[in-house]
Amino acid sequence: MAVVKDRNAAARLRRRWAGRIGWALAWALAGATPALARDIDIRHYVARIEPDLKTRSVKGEVSVRFVASVDSTDLIVLDRDGLDIDRVREGERSLSFDQTGRVLKIRLSRPALRGQLREVTINYHGSPKFGLQFHPERRQIYTLFSTAQWLVGIDAPDERASLDLSVVLPTGLKAVGNGYLVGRRSLGNGTELHRWRQTVPMPAYTYGFAAGPFEEASDRGSKVRLRYLGAGYSQNELRRIFADSGDMLRYFERRAGVPYPGGVYTQALVARTIGQEHAGFSLLSEDYGRGVLGDRRDESLIAHEAAHQWWGNLVTCRDWTHFWLNEGFANFLAASYMEQRFGREEYLKQVDGWRRRYEKLKEAGKDKPLVFPDWDKPSADDRAVVYQKGAYVLHLLREELGEVAFWNGLREYTRGHRGAAVTSQDFERSMERVSGRDLSAFFAIWVYPPAPSR
Repeated sequence: MAVVKDRNAAARLRRRWAGRIGWALAWALAGATPALARDIDIRHYVARIEPDLKTRSVKGEVSVRFVASVDSTDLIVLDRDGLDIDRVREGERSLSFDQTGRVLKIRLSRPALRGQLREVTINYHGSPKFGLQFHPERRQIYTLFSTAQWLVGIDAPDERASLDLSVVLPTGLKAVGNGYLVGRRSLGNGTELHRWRQTVPMPAYTYGFAAGPFEEASDRGSKVRLRYLGAGYSQNELRRIFADSGDMLRYFERRAGVPYPGGVYTQALVARTIGQEHAGFSLLSEDYGRGVLGDRRDESLIAHEAAHQWWGNLVTCRDWTHFWLNEGFANFLAASYMEQRFGREEYLKQVDGWRRRYEKLKEAGKDKPLVFPDWDKPSADDRAVVYQKGAYVLHLLREELGEVAFWNGLREYTRGHRGAAVTSQDFERSMERVSGRDLSAFFAIWVYPPAPSR
């Protein structure tokens, strides 16, 4: 695609990508059925993934370490969206299982008691519909959104675990995965094993990897190493595209009151993706990168994905009905960074876009509270509520409380709930505590569904 050469074209490109992000994530999450039983708490995954570029398929083995969260259970229910289960065992003993719908039900040979650490190992294979993207003509492979399409586990936002991830890839590719690289070794037959370790527990939807014949560049952003990957770019071009990344991370650290949760942040430009945050890295489109080369002010999507390292990954909505706490926040925080970087006018342009989208929703009778009754089949208008109205409501709250109270409240909310799943009530309480204001009327108008009439 040609480099974007004017501001209007860059703005159109930015809006197009923002819309695609919303569509794809909602599509994926709408199809992600949470585990039917939550009698366990997963503590750690050890996974070995073997994707096949030619056949667009994957086989894997994952050991799931868990503790029972009830007095006793002999049934484990995991997500396995489209994956076929070959074997389940505990130690050397095979376990009986049932794979119905999108879930895997495992019957333990003896009950797991509350607090008891247990581990089951699952072997599986499949051809992911969306969650694992194959581009054999480009020698690229990467994950998007639907973790349960390539890794058996609990794919719900309130379930956090650490991860050891090993991926078998063709020799000679550059790759990124969650956490830090433990090692890389040749397996022969033209393949290599890449192994990463994610020590900070994260929701499974933030797990992933990407690999391809990428050019690589790096910088430092304060204490964080910044790594850039992309095919068809020079090192200099990669540094130009992501030139503000260190400044973004420092800005979000100040707003969050929490340092970036890791030593490396990687951003990769890959073929035909629509943007995705992962724990420790983000994926963006090669075409989007060319747009940023043409217009420095087209970097709000870069800021959006970076903001998710705090709002979305470190602090995560408890379930998808509170999804605005991820996406509305990332939209708003990205715009606030653009305000610092390019001035108040740039911020107000984005606020005006949110306002106009919200007013269009109202006129069409499609407006909804930010807390949804469910997130089973979200429409394009529902996604606009979460992304655009969510960001607009944060702007209105900022105007209502003033700079000091608003940003201090956001900082307390983020610091107080890091590493946890949250609801809109958690955010409301943090803002009330810091501001000394009763915000129940504001949240009743903008956030919560109306109380049922008696």
